[in-house]
Amino acid sequence: MNSSRVNNSLRNAFYGVLSRIILIILNFINRTVFIMFLSDELLGVSGLFSDILMMLSLADLGLGVSMAYSFYKPLAEDDKDKISSLIGFYRKMYTYIAAVVFVVGVALTPFLDFFVNTDTEIEHLQVYYLIYVLNTVASYLFVYKSSLITADQKNFVVYRFNIIFNIIKHVLQITLLVITRNYFVYLAVIVFCTFFQNIFISREADKLYPYLKEKPKALEKSEQDEVFSNVKAMFLYKSSGVLLSGTDNIIISKIIGTVFVGFYSNYLLIANSIMVFVDILYSSVTASVGNVIAKESKKKAFEVFQMMQSVSLIITFISTVCFGVLIQDFIHLWIGPKYMLDTLTVWAIILNFYLGGVVHPIWSFREATGMYLKTKYIMAICAVLNIILSIVLGIYFGIGGVVAASAISRVSTYFWYEPKILFEDYFDQGLSKFMVPVALNLALTILYIILFKWILSNIAMTNYFVFFAEAVVIGLITLVSVAVIYRKTEGYRMLKDVAFRFLKKKKEA
Repeated sequence: MNSSRVNNSLRNAFYGVLSRIILIILNFINRTVFIMFLSDELLGVSGLFSDILMMLSLADLGLGVSMAYSFYKPLAEDDKDKISSLIGFYRKMYTYIAAVVFVVGVALTPFLDFFVNTDTEIEHLQVYYLIYVLNTVASYLFVYKSSLITADQKNFVVYRFNIIFNIIKHVLQITLLVITRNYFVYLAVIVFCTFFQNIFISREADKLYPYLKEKPKALEKSEQDEVFSNVKAMFLYKSSGVLLSGTDNIIISKIIGTVFVGFYSNYLLIANSIMVFVDILYSSVTASVGNVIAKESKKKAFEVFQMMQSVSLIITFISTVCFGVLIQDFIHLWIGPKYMLDTLTVWAIILNFYLGGVVHPIWSFREATGMYLKTKYIMAICAVLNIILSIVLGIYFGIGGVVAASAISRVSTYFWYEPKILFEDYFDQGLSKFMVPVALNLALTILYIILFKWILSNIAMTNYFVFFAEAVVIGLITLVSVAVIYRKTEGYRMLKDVAFRFLKKKKEA
């Protein structure tokens, strides 16, 4: 990568990490206060409604990823007319999408009782759901402008507003929850902050790209057809991805109980909080990958991929080992043994956590190369398989069966198929160059988790000091292991150089 791409990626990663650190802290305080002042049933309803609204997000037809992809080339060529035309086109599309989401969302209101499975009736359930619908609609406002900023490798601009409005949102929610103990007020704050955050990002985009204020030329028919072609392919990815990750809570609620959705969501909060750091790293470089593909050779692109894969293996190994060993102890200390899930469920969560982390390089290149045009059906197969397995395994094994179904579906479909297409059709390389390092890394990860759990099994988890000591020891051992195993990889060298540069700046400051 050239220096400008590296600098943009590092700046994006810095602001992304800062944003997530602040958000994670606020999320945990928010969730703790929520559990203290509201019921377990409302906690479950919160997770359930999030998944139902995720299903409604199918209305955007995968336009978001296709939109970012369409911006890469005109940005690289500084084609302002094309960018302006694309923005005008996407503005119309998202107006229609917001209207569809609102209408369909409202139409689903009479059927909420089918999904909610609680021992006690929840008052104002329909009102709470409609607020979730409004928040989803508000999230579509001006999203096309934030996608342009991201495609231009300036995610840090969006992250700054994320920091500001997340602080406002969580402080207001926590304060009002303590004072009123009212779920309606709690939800209303979310809609308010979503709306105004999008307004401010839109204004910032107008400052960065003043030509957006001018009346755009209509996008040519051939260009519209190209966008719709990408959207059709991405629709299968979008719908399949939603069915894969957005149906677990619905199935758990229906088969096992809505309260258990809340219990499961506590684990997901922790897993997602960690995983978002990995997401930030790769979202920060995905636009740079698009830039490499637009300007560089396949050989250069493969070198970039190898670097990203070694970084992925290192980060996924460290994060999965720490997560897998410490998750149960953290739940016990944080909110109590009442909220702890069984061993099968925890291992299923760990496996999904690992799979979600290690495929990031593939996903970065999938979006940047438009590879989804060739692999669009595999995600649909994965989603259908997941629903069938989730229902069957959920009946026999409970929550653990539902979560394990996602891992089984992933491994048996896109986890091997997408790398095969990328390596054989784009890189002209063998699939083994992806699968062998991943298989060895997974085996090592499982071995470390089992060994650590066995060693720590006789240590009583009595307070956060003990937990912190365990976390430090586990973290140091995994870091040393990484230094030994991956020291010759390009990804390790890059991470080491970044760490040294960061420490050097700190000393100079």
